[in-house]
Amino acid sequence: MFWVKFGLIAIIVFVLISIVKLLLRKLLKIEKVKKELFSYNHINDLHRKIEKGLRIFSAIALILLSCVLLYYFEDLIYLVLIAVIVFMVLDYLVRAFFEWKYTQYPKQSILTLTEMFLILIAIIIVIEFKLLGSY
Repeated sequence: MFWVKFGLIAIIVFVLISIVKLLLRKLLKIEKVKKELFSYNHINDLHRKIEKGLRIFSAIALILLSCVLLYYFEDLIYLVLIAVIVFMVLDYLVRAFFEWKYTQYPKQSILTLTEMFLILIAIIIVIEFKLLGSY
């Protein structure tokens, strides 16, 4: 039942993000930029280096945090979820900054930040209302 709920919530969030981005594109006259599916779509070489460093740091930090929490503080394991959310927000903020500063279409950063906020709101709603079950 967990995976059915998770899949349904993920589909709802994806559809909501798509609708909001479409509306923002129409209202703010933001051009649609062609992006490849499942690629990093780095803005420039500096963005690639910063994002790679952030991903390596976040992977090491999450592994260490998981090990420490599982070994010493089992009741604080939810801190791993908070760390994942923080690193996700950092990733979106870095992308939005580079879209704002270094591209021909700086308004794309509005869409990136909107997507980040919608995902954060969805995560908060799922956790607050325990939509995936008790934990």
